[in-house]
Amino acid sequence: MANLKEVRTRIASVSSTQQITSAMKMVSAAKFRRAQNAIFGMRPYSEQLQEIIRDINTKDGVLTPYHDTRKVDNVLLVVVTSNKGLCGAFNSNVIKEASARVRYYTNELSVANLKMITLGKRGTDFFSKTKDLVVDSYDEIFDNATFDQVASFADQIMGEFCLKKYDRVELVYNQFKNSLVQILVSEQFLPVVSGDTQKDSGDTKNDYIFEPNKQVILQEMIPLTLRSHFYRMILDSLAAEHGARMTAMQKATDNATELLKDLRLSYNKARQAAITNEIIEIVSGSEALKG
Repeated sequence: MANLKEVRTRIASVSSTQQITSAMKMVSAAKFRRAQNAIFGMRPYSEQLQEIIRDINTKDGVLTPYHDTRKVDNVLLVVVTSNKGLCGAFNSNVIKEASARVRYYTNELSVANLKMITLGKRGTDFFSKTKDLVVDSYDEIFDNATFDQVASFADQIMGEFCLKKYDRVELVYNQFKNSLVQILVSEQFLPVVSGDTQKDSGDTKNDYIFEPNKQVILQEMIPLTLRSHFYRMILDSLAAEHGARMTAMQKATDNATELLKDLRLSYNKARQAAITNEIIEIVSGSEALKG
């Protein structure tokens, strides 16, 4: 009977877990739909801005401080994870990629100064263990990820690059594809990569008319493009996180359902065996009395 009690306890425990994971899946599904709509609305605008910047040939000397390519001695990594867990490999993949980038800049390029800014408590908790690596963390940015708030943070990084505090800024995050797939991205944020190489290759590009002139347009468009790209990265990460958590909770709920079936089958078998043993004992006792 002790065995039956253990099985009943496990059934109650798994059933409770199943209810929790099912509720979390529904919450993540609601957040996922909002995040998905936000990133789908932002992508065309951000991609068009980036396409225009890539199309502009900078060989004629029309540059901005954000194009300044110099010897890489000071590097800043911006690592985006989530504030919460239970979202599969979402955080671990970013942490592994960021760790690989740290090893690359430390061992292969031997940069003089490597720093990191973390967005998300999971990344902050992990990389804070490395002394003097994390210079700042903005875990609260996901609580209310408005464009103004994100743009202010992007302006801070852009300003530090222009002041030559950093020679390169790199982003590491999960890009949203769908609820099942997140694309791990490690890309250069600053300095801005011009379209000179594409121009030289003979690719057909758009022909723009600049008013009042190219320099003024670039001075306005480059910061706007960088802010919108940074905001898009945050929206990508949010949508990818909720999609990953929704999928993880769905799998956990399905696993709990299968486990409950096996536990209930084991419980019924054990209960039937216990009843059979009691009947055998009663019959044996009755026969012994007759004898």
